[in-house]
Amino acid sequence: MKTHLLPVAPALALALLWSPSAHALSCDEIMNMVNVNVPAAIVVQTIEDAGEQFTSDDIRCLTNEGAPAEVVAAAKAQMQKAAPEEEAPVRGETTKAKDDKSEDEDYESTEAIGAKKPSGGKTLQDLPEEGGDAEDDGRDPEALDSAVKAYNAKKPLTASYELHRMLQENQFPDKESKILYYLARSLYDLEMYHSSQYYFIEVLKKGPSNPYFKYALPKLVSIAKYTGDESDLARIVAKIPPEEFPRSARNQLYYLLGVRLYEQDKLTEARKYFGQVSDKSDLYTRSKYFEGVIYNKQGKLKSAVRSFTDVAKTEATASTQQELEELDRLRDLSLMNIARIYYSIENFKDANSYYAYVSRDSRYWPQSLFESAWANFMLSDLNLTLGQLLTLESPFYNKDEFVPEATVLRALTFFNLCEYEDVDRILLDFDARYRPMHAEMKDFLKQYSTEEGRKLADQAYDRYFGDKSADTALPKSLFTRVLRDQELAGIVTHLEIMEREEALIDSQKSQWKDGVGEQLHKVISEDRERLKRRAGLALLQEMVTMTTYLGDLLTQAEIIRFEVIDAKRGILNYMMTTPDLSDTSKDAALDFATSANKIYWPFNGEFWQDELGYYRYTEQGSCK
Repeated sequence: MKTHLLPVAPALALALLWSPSAHALSCDEIMNMVNVNVPAAIVVQTIEDAGEQFTSDDIRCLTNEGAPAEVVAAAKAQMQKAAPEEEAPVRGETTKAKDDKSEDEDYESTEAIGAKKPSGGKTLQDLPEEGGDAEDDGRDPEALDSAVKAYNAKKPLTASYELHRMLQENQFPDKESKILYYLARSLYDLEMYHSSQYYFIEVLKKGPSNPYFKYALPKLVSIAKYTGDESDLARIVAKIPPEEFPRSARNQLYYLLGVRLYEQDKLTEARKYFGQVSDKSDLYTRSKYFEGVIYNKQGKLKSAVRSFTDVAKTEATASTQQELEELDRLRDLSLMNIARIYYSIENFKDANSYYAYVSRDSRYWPQSLFESAWANFMLSDLNLTLGQLLTLESPFYNKDEFVPEATVLRALTFFNLCEYEDVDRILLDFDARYRPMHAEMKDFLKQYSTEEGRKLADQAYDRYFGDKSADTALPKSLFTRVLRDQELAGIVTHLEIMEREEALIDSQKSQWKDGVGEQLHKVISEDRERLKRRAGLALLQEMVTMTTYLGDLLTQAEIIRFEVIDAKRGILNYMMTTPDLSDTSKDAALDFATSANKIYWPFNGEFWQDELGYYRYTEQGSCK
């Protein structure tokens, strides 16, 4: 998932969101689903799951509104099956709606990687034998039964060794799904997450009709959250017809399908699937954020603001620290997106109010402060603009934040104050600092500009992420900014996890290492090359963006310098035509009056953390 900021535009009306939970359905609700192109098979399934007793008026309404024939037939079937009055369930029995809710709650409670399991019992009922499903009617061979028992006895090394041997020797081909599933589970418990993901994906490839599909999917989602790399999972999901999604897996599958469609720029379809993620799911906030981004891209600014506001108001509660950090990140990004929308319609005052909501502890606060400086520049509050830019130049941020545009804005602000000598000095420093970076990135991209060059994208990744001692003019702050692209950051994290996993494999006993470990090394080696090439391509794309961005700023800097020369020429001409002109400002008294509601301290060149963001210049300017 990329860090999506700014693009704005209109979208379609929000549809009735399909939910797996049973509830009474009206004709209008059913037609809402039909009108937003929810597959007829899902509408039928929803009608059947709801257990609603349709009347003849409902059937007439559906027919008149043009509902598909299979939808009308499903509603008629529900009317025919309706009993005059349902008896209340006896003690110990449950209704179907309650059963559905229980299943969804179990699925949504999938533990996060690294989460501690409470003592005294199981945390999840996600094993097939616990859920009541069986792969086939026959009994398992003794060897497989023994391996599963070893896994259940918390002996994942023993279980994985035996299961791997069965798989390699193709001992029980009709039991392959079960062997793959329990091998993946064993490796998951050993914290070998990439290897585990490989075997869970092999289960997923067998399709949703496979009884182990809905048990493998939650684990894959957990691993993808941990690595930040959802690409492999999303590609598999995109091949599964939505109407075949297992009920317990639909939230995750709808989200992943939405991500896939978004990446293909199929925005309307993507928003439809994001809209179907239940508000009880831990993926709901992420889906809502994507919804805001899509509305924004499509130009429906009010709808985008509503979606981003919903995310920003989400309560900061999560089961793990990782989820809490993800939620905080989405809330801050939502506030910044709202601010950018107001900025785009030139409502700079409201834009500033939303930038101010971003927490000072947020990793996005420096960026929000810079963007707020632009808003204040547009409001002609130039001294506040300079004060905000001063914070970005402080030692707290100048090594971590790559914001070259801040220097250009500083020069532009002094230009508007007619302080031309300051502008010249700032822009000469800017050119000396950033032109070598721009040249290095251009040369780097040139090596991979051809089709043959792009095939060597893994080398592009190694150039900056593999060789830590590489000679480069590019600062660490630039790569910090580049890694805010969630796709690239996820791959880099995934590769680091694979490196640690190889060390963990090598630390096991020789019998396991020479058997299972050898195969896992092979899997990791092949996947590493694939991931490095993907990371290299993502890096090249980011470098294209950064090179264009920096090139534009260098051009803007040159234009400002020409404007400075022109302005100076105008001043000289004026002075030459007015020989008696004297400098009347030399003896003028300066007025340092300040607001009675604020305490002002002069800046002495020393930065204090509690003062950051509160600086304001008292520059009078030299404009006549």
